[in-house]
Amino acid sequence: MRVGVIVRMEADTDINEKFAEVRAMGMESCQLVCWERKIINDEKAAEAILAAAEKHGITISAFWCGWCGRKVWDFYEGQLTLGLVPADYRAERVRMLLEGSDFAKKLGVTDFVTHVGYMPENPYDTNYQGTLNACKEVAERCKKNGQVFLFETGQETPVTLKRALQDIEKDVGEGCVGVNLDPANLLMYGKANPVDALEVFGEYVRGVHGKDGKYPTDGHFLGEEVPIGQGKVNYPVFIERLKEVGYDGDITIEREISGEEQKKDILAGKEYLEQLIG
Repeated sequence: MRVGVIVRMEADTDINEKFAEVRAMGMESCQLVCWERKIINDEKAAEAILAAAEKHGITISAFWCGWCGRKVWDFYEGQLTLGLVPADYRAERVRMLLEGSDFAKKLGVTDFVTHVGYMPENPYDTNYQGTLNACKEVAERCKKNGQVFLFETGQETPVTLKRALQDIEKDVGEGCVGVNLDPANLLMYGKANPVDALEVFGEYVRGVHGKDGKYPTDGHFLGEEVPIGQGKVNYPVFIERLKEVGYDGDITIEREISGEEQKKDILAGKEYLEQLIG
């Protein structure tokens, strides 16, 4: 395992500068995150990313694709606005994800990640089948592009997530889907302890975020995200469990603040994780 970091691609991002910063922090891999539809349909953007990655020796371990439309990160309006679950947004978001998969192919990236949303726990819920069909469409495009479609954890329980993965595989094929495991999200959404979650879907994990957080204390809002080592993720046990299930990929640090404090927390998290990885 090695430690990488999230790099966000926005309209005003100097990707050459961003990748230079990654190397300056002593890292050589990233997950590239983009919510800008204009970028993922820009041939020149793909060329610039590839050139910068080669120049600085950066491996893009996964492409994390956002989706268009309103989004509210809470337990109420989040049910109505996040991912592929809300029917009002679903069709256009699927189109954007298909475009994102094509963009990732241009980058030579084989892991394609997004948040699917609050997947219904009841498989007989009519919204479950609609969401599943949307996921199958994305998974089919990813398969065509030589990619695996990864669900980022958080908004669904581990069992609900595994059921969805298995149901997609029945139609699209084994190995077409996987998990981008964000241990903090599982806690912050109150869905599971990430160590225990590995008992459920460990064999599907293809990516891991290095992030920490706390359980929610209000039924309306997510728990707090905090620096790695200061939250409720039991990283010593979590890392050992990842090794036990055979995971040897990257742990990609995500710190959801900005500025110098973000950089300081990323570097401290890197040192902490590397000590645990050994």
